[in-house]
Amino acid sequence: MAGQWSNFLRNLGEWHGVFSAFTPAGDHLSDTPSILSLESGEADPSGRITMVRFRLRRFGSADRQGEPISDISQEYRSLGRQVVFFESGTFCKGTLQLAPATASGAEFGFVAADRRHRLVMLHDAEGRPDRLVLIREFRVGSDAPERPLLHADQLMGSWHGLSATVTADWAEPDGADATLEVTPAWLNELVLLPDGGYALVPQHVSHREAVVLEAGWLRAPDRLERLIRRYDSSGAWQSSTHQCLVRR
Repeated sequence: MAGQWSNFLRNLGEWHGVFSAFTPAGDHLSDTPSILSLESGEADPSGRITMVRFRLRRFGSADRQGEPISDISQEYRSLGRQVVFFESGTFCKGTLQLAPATASGAEFGFVAADRRHRLVMLHDAEGRPDRLVLIREFRVGSDAPERPLLHADQLMGSWHGLSATVTADWAEPDGADATLEVTPAWLNELVLLPDGGYALVPQHVSHREAVVLEAGWLRAPDRLERLIRRYDSSGAWQSSTHQCLVRR
């Protein structure tokens, strides 16, 4: 888990963002400005950070002034099994076990330099898609740009690169080559989002069947990243994969 902690630390900093709620079909509902801080706290004698302070404030106005409408703080000294961090700091977390009459959710967090692109995918207690929350974040003081709304033709074609997969019974990533052939049929299943994002939303999740959830981020015209979270036929979380792809 030492590698997981080091990867988590790549998210340190103050991030100004917007939480944007969407329907499962991609219709925009609302925006909520935010400030998220991840600060180093305690360290061991060698200087290794052993505790991180988390604070998330959400605001009712775009200028992020005045009292926040919510303010959440906590401290991290370890990471739970529900979250997996990859080498770039990119992460995937969510429900460990799908259960009957219980809502579930997954978060896909892409990290690249001074940008974070996060997507939360929620299903209701009946297993139906509930809503999507897109979180676009920028490191404070940077001039990192936002990507435009994703269009289907930007994904068409052949992609290749590398993947890393972490399974429920082994915390170290398993690397492999990766390819993706984007077809019109696959594109029809996607919800296209601002900031170059997409979601592949299952129309039903259940503890009785295997299911795959996916989010993607076109962080540059020729660079696509995917996060894939898999559950087995008993509803247990099975693995999470991060792919970094370039167009052939």
